[in-house]
Parts: sequence; C-alpha cells; structure tokens
Amino acid sequence: MFKTYSEEIIWGNRPLKIETGKVARQADGSVIVTYGQTTVLATVCADQKPKPGLDFFPLTVNYQEKAYAAGKIPGGYFKREGRPTEKETLVSRLIDRPIRPLFVKEFKNETQVIATVLSHDTENDPDIVAIIACSAALTISGIPFKGPVGAARIGYINNEYVLNPKTEELLESSLDLVVAGTKNAVLMIESEAKELSEDIMLGGVMFAHTHMQPVIEMIIKLAQKSAKEMREIEISDHSKLDTKIEKIIKTDVTKAYKIADKKERQSTLSGIKDKLIAELNPNEEINYDPNDISSCFKTVEKNIVRQSILKTSKRIDGRGLEDIRPIVSEIAVLPRTHGSALFTRGETQAIAVATLGTGQDEQYVDSLNGTYKQSFMLHYNFPPYSVGEVGRTGFTSRREVGHGKLAWRAINPVLPQKEDFPYTIRVVSEITESNGSSSMATVCGTSLALMDAGVPIKSPVAGIAMGLILEGKDFAVLSDILGDEDHLGDMDFKVAGTSEGVTTLQMDIKISGITEDIMKKALAQAKKGRTHILGEMAKAITESRKDVGEFAPRIVTVNIPVDKIRDIIGAGGKIIKQMVEESGAQISVEDNGVVTVASANKASIELALEKIHMIVAEPEVGEIYEGTVVKVVDFGAFVNFFGPKDGLVHISQLNDGRPETVSEVVSEGDKVFVKLMGFDDRGKVRLTMKHIDQETGKQAEGQNNDADELPPKRNRPSRPSSRERKK
Repeated sequence: MFKTYSEEIIWGNRPLKIETGKVARQADGSVIVTYGQTTVLATVCADQKPKPGLDFFPLTVNYQEKAYAAGKIPGGYFKREGRPTEKETLVSRLIDRPIRPLFVKEFKNETQVIATVLSHDTENDPDIVAIIACSAALTISGIPFKGPVGAARIGYINNEYVLNPKTEELLESSLDLVVAGTKNAVLMIESEAKELSEDIMLGGVMFAHTHMQPVIEMIIKLAQKSAKEMREIEISDHSKLDTKIEKIIKTDVTKAYKIADKKERQSTLSGIKDKLIAELNPNEEINYDPNDISSCFKTVEKNIVRQSILKTSKRIDGRGLEDIRPIVSEIAVLPRTHGSALFTRGETQAIAVATLGTGQDEQYVDSLNGTYKQSFMLHYNFPPYSVGEVGRTGFTSRREVGHGKLAWRAINPVLPQKEDFPYTIRVVSEITESNGSSSMATVCGTSLALMDAGVPIKSPVAGIAMGLILEGKDFAVLSDILGDEDHLGDMDFKVAGTSEGVTTLQMDIKISGITEDIMKKALAQAKKGRTHILGEMAKAITESRKDVGEFAPRIVTVNIPVDKIRDIIGAGGKIIKQMVEESGAQISVEDNGVVTVASANKASIELALEKIHMIVAEPEVGEIYEGTVVKVVDFGAFVNFFGPKDGLVHISQLNDGRPETVSEVVSEGDKVFVKLMGFDDRGKVRLTMKHIDQETGKQAEGQNNDADELPPKRNRPSRPSSRERKK
C-alpha cells in the first residue's frame, strides 16, 4: 500500500487541502490541491543529468484545463481538448514567472511542470490553486528549488481588500490582483485595476503577501513529512576564470556600454567575446570550454554594467536613472483604417491599428465557467525583424499572448460600456522596433489609436517599464529600461494607467524577491514617468474624436418589445435576412430586445430602421401609408401597407366612385396610398383609397373618410344552436 500525506487549513473562509502520495507516484513530485471544490493536480519531472552545452535552464510549464472538470464535453468535431487556449497559456506563464528565479543557478537539467485542472466549482479560479500546487510539488520533489512559493488573489470591494474573491465578487471589485512570493519577499505581480492609486495597489500587494504565509507554512509542513532527498548537483568554481576574463575585457566592455545605438553596441560586444575566445585558449595550458568562457563573459559583463550604474547613476545610453527616452506620437498614419497610431520611444516602436465591428464580430470564448462573448480584443505581434533578426513567423508565441493580455488589462478599464458604444473593438499592435518594453509601447499606441478611431475612452492610458539593480543594500530603480538593462537587471516592473490612477501592474524578478520599500520607490518613480509620457502623447491627440472614422461602420441600437423578436427574425430567419438584403445593413437581435443596425452607409441604416419600425410598431388609425397590392378579389384588394401587415380595400373604397370591377382600378404589384380606417369586430384591417391623391399620397382638401362610409355589414342569419337543431 502507498503512504499518503496531507495538510489542510481554512483560508479565505474556504478549506485548502494539499495531498501527496496517492496519484502520479512515478513523478519526482506530485500533489493534488483542492480549494473549495476546485482541484488541481501538479506534477514535476526533471532529467537526471543536464544536457551538454546548455547555458540556460530548460524549464517548461504547462497548465491545462479539462472540460470534464466543469462537467462539460468539448466542442468541435473531435470532442477532445485541443491546442492551449489563451487562458491556459496565460496561467502557464503565471506559474512559470515566480518559480523560475528560485531554481539553483547551476541546475541545468531539463524540467517539466504540469498542472491539470481536475475539478472546477465555477467559484474559485484554478490559477491560484495551480501556482500553489506546482510550488508544493517542486518543494517535495528533491529538485534544487529555493521555495516554497505562495500565491493569493486580492479584490478591492467597498474600499476594503478581499482575499481570494469568488468569481461573482470579482464583478463588483475595482481590483483583480494576483501576487506570488516567498516567506520574505514578493516575486510576481499581475493585475487589472480601475484607476486606483499607487498606495492602494501597494497595499493590495502587501495584503496578499501577508495572507499567503499560512499557505507557505502548510507546504513546509508537508515537505517535512514527505519530501525526497535533495539532489546533488555539480557546482563548478569559475572564480579564477572570471577574474582572468575581467582583467582582459573590462576596459573594452566599459567602452562598449557607452555606445547608445543598440546594434552597434551588440556588434562591438560580440567582437570582444570572439576575440577573447580566440586569445584565451592558445596562451593557456588549460583548454577552457567555450561554454565556460561564454558563461563567465556574461557574468563579468553583468557585473561591470551593474556596478557602473550603482556608482555613477548613469545608464547604458547616458541617461539618468529617471530619464525617459525621446517620444514621438503620431495618429491617422494609415489611410483606410478606422483608427491608427505610430508610437516611438527611443528604439522601441509600435504601429497600433483599431478596427470597429458589430456584435457579429464578437469573440466567443469557451471556458470552464461557460461560453461568453468578448467585445474587446487586443492582439500583439512581435516579428523577428523588430530586433534585427531572422526567425519563424506564422504562429503566436506565449510571449505574444502574454504581452497582448497585459496591454488589454491596461486599456480595458477605460473603455465605454457596451450600452454607450455598441461596437466590437479589435486593436492590433505591430512591433516594428524593440529595445525596451514593447508591451508598454503597445499600451500607448493602443490608447492613441482608439482615440483616433473615435472610441470614447475615459482617459488616455500610458505605460512604462521600470528596472532594478540590487547589490546587497544598494539599489537603483531605472525608468524606461532598455533591453540590455532588462537582461542584466533584477526586475521588470511594468505600470500602466491614466493621470488618475493605475490600470495594470505587472512585476517579474530574477532574484529571490524585493521588499516593500523598493516597490514603493518604483511605483512613485513610475508615476512620474507615466505623467511625462502622457504629456508627450497629448501632443498628438488629447481626447477621443467626436465621431467614428469615415470608413468605420455606423451603429444604431433600438429597443423592441421582447415579444416582437420573433416577428423581426421570422420563420427560419426569413424576415431578418430579407431586411439585410434590401437595406444592405447588418442587423442583429439580442435576447433582451436590443436590435443593432450597422452600416457605413447612412441610407442603409435608415432603411433598415424603417423596416424594423414597420414590423414592431402598430399602425395608427387615420394615417396614410404607402403599400403594395398583393391580391385582387371580386370584392376588393388586399394591400400590404405596414411591414408584414395586410388590409382590405373594399371595392367601394377604391376611388371616389364605385367601379364595376376591382381590376379597373388596381392590379397586383401596384404601389398605392391607403388610409387606415380602423379594425372590424374580428380585428381585420379596414383601408380606403377614397379622396387620396395617388400621386402625392395626400388627403384631398375638405374630404375625410369616416368609418360610416364603409359598406354596411351583411346581416347574416344567426346560426341555430345545437339545442334548436335537435328540436
């Protein structure tokens, strides 16, 4: 029999339980974590030996949601889970980011972490459960991991922080904040906020860090009972080689990092490295491994740059710690698009294009919580030419999905409500140059493109990426970091928002955590930088255009009674299809009676609205309508005069005299003007053409068609009752 271990606490008013020893026992580490009724299985496997020649840690994290977890059968032809959804990709990154910095530096064995959602109660999002499960699996696996990691989601409802708000509670929250960290420091932040202050954001981060401590403690308790022996890894001492290399290249590398141009700087550094490898081995009795030389070169390079910044407060390109690179903002850069912008910050550049559509363009998203529609999409593309390289194209990388979602979170809080602006919005950000945060350039470009498209956003949004150099107690926070400063630094801290507050905050670090004081300084410095960027953006446009662009569809919404929806659609959609064909406008009907009419042609919209009105409105007695003769009979003509409504013009009401036959006056297909006289006792429509000018549709002066002009009803004998018939 297998031996199982478990720990359980009450956390956020719900039970949290971690179990190990029963399932997936051949994995290096395996746990099942249940929170409420949401259950996640996490497994960890690592190769026994490192792959030769690797100078990076080959870690793969896969988060996967199973449809059965929510009692569903997957859609599609094959009826099984397919490629990762956007949610699965984003959560995979969410798990990867806090755990990656905690592996021992020398550990280079290929490692795979898999989190599988087995059960979902639709109340507790599996992402937090998955982070905790993966942390626990790593902690007991014997893999050299400096954890455990805890995580928590924080909401902000009625001016109070809420730990792990349920799905419905998040709808009322002005904050959706996910934080992961160790016992002593914060490792990762992901958030969306409705223009909250820096103090509220920081308070939420620290609230999360405090309330994740019981989770960290329970993982430690589980590990004390069930953890495997720590693997032994070979740690090479390269200190002598580091010293030797530093003496050889320090002067040249220092000069190289004073070159502002990215490509020239990289070319110079590449030349220094090649020269080092060529010169070092022939002059030494020891034949150094080129991989060791490359690794030591990176270490020396990193130390030189970091020490220079800490000592001089000057950056690679000569800027001060808080200086922002030159910014150029342009709008309406493309002639036929609905809205466009070109945002350039130093050597980082994004073309953002906004496209407006109708409800038919909304994206259907199938999730464990059910299928829902999304009317705002933001897609981020990072082609290889943006960094001057050759690479693969034609697929969307995890990085592109993650950066696009980050920009989406920054913009979403300032978008108008669907009722006020009934458009589906898609923005595409094409990164054409990259040396620094292209995701924050996407935020700025998207804000400009939306304003150019006439989308009434609440306020312009700007984003900035902050960096960190931390050596012992000394640290420097860098505003608007370069790519090399991101690579050689300890933190990527991205903040986006309006002049009123923060809309998103994201943090990734490469060290074991940062303190509250560092985050506080970074937030204050980011606010100053964001204000400057908003000012530069305002040189192009300060607020949204009053109307959508020339080539964008016009959308009009009308409300109809719910019981009229069937009349609008018709059997098999016949009526609505006919209206679309005749008007040229797109027409969609919601279950709540909201009808949306869209077209770039104003006349098409007016014609469609007229047809809708004719169907749902009731004709008024005494009004004159234009109609079509649809049937001729001996006693009169039936005229279609108000949408699908038909009425009878009695032969005595065809003209001022009484014709011998109906066909003397009208034929089927004739266009005529008729006046609604009323309804008979059976509800049948009574129409007249008397005293109406058939050329103009106007009532003849001094004439009026009264109901008593209609032919008298025939006095048919009453039908005898059944009792009388029996008699």
